[in-house]
Amino acid sequence: MHIAGLTGVELTLPIAGPGTRSYAFIIDWHIRVLLALAWLAVVWLLFAGMDLLGVGRGWRSPFAVLGVWPAVLIYMLYHPLLELLMHGRTPGKRTAGVRLVTRSGGVPGTAAILTRNIFRLLDSMPFLYLVGLSSCMISAQRLRIGDMAAGTVLVLETAASAHNLARLPALLAQTGLDPGVLDLLNELLERWRSLSVEHRDALARTLLARVNPALSAAALSALGDADLYQRLRSLLPAAA
Repeated sequence: MHIAGLTGVELTLPIAGPGTRSYAFIIDWHIRVLLALAWLAVVWLLFAGMDLLGVGRGWRSPFAVLGVWPAVLIYMLYHPLLELLMHGRTPGKRTAGVRLVTRSGGVPGTAAILTRNIFRLLDSMPFLYLVGLSSCMISAQRLRIGDMAAGTVLVLETAASAHNLARLPALLAQTGLDPGVLDLLNELLERWRSLSVEHRDALARTLLARVNPALSAAALSALGDADLYQRLRSLLPAAA
């Protein structure tokens, strides 16, 4: 998947194929089945113990409410909840080295993740995710129906992208910058030396004007290449 970077440099994200998708799904399927069964076992043992003590007679109806339905919810909500909490990942996706992103390379929001998981019902038909796997094999970006509806893509996660995405929340908290501005700032600093002086200075002045509207055009024009770089660096914490 090719994404036009804000600095004009095209970024490429390798897309996960059906095999990697299946590997991640199988891991997650085992985890959520075990979690649901573990909940059922704990509640069943609790009610069975109460029955032996003579204090839990007629427990089958409460067991359905406290045991079966929560187990069903654990199984059904496993993917959407973890993809939200882990920013597009699950334990299976992490193990397989893949991550869910938007078509612009960002982290999917709540609506996108919920839409994607609702369409699992269609992708899983008629059995063994036949519709979803067929769609992945046919579509150019290896998308299942849920991805098409939600605007998401499953990509292979490289070490560099994982590092940048992992530190982004901390940087947001420390700098107070808008996420879009911080993303552009990181990208510009990382690619500073690969850009022409004219290009990077123009981008730097535009970014500084966006961060601090009080800066006049004359003051920005007076800043040299090295000064612009230092101004941008100063916007990030020392640990960044």
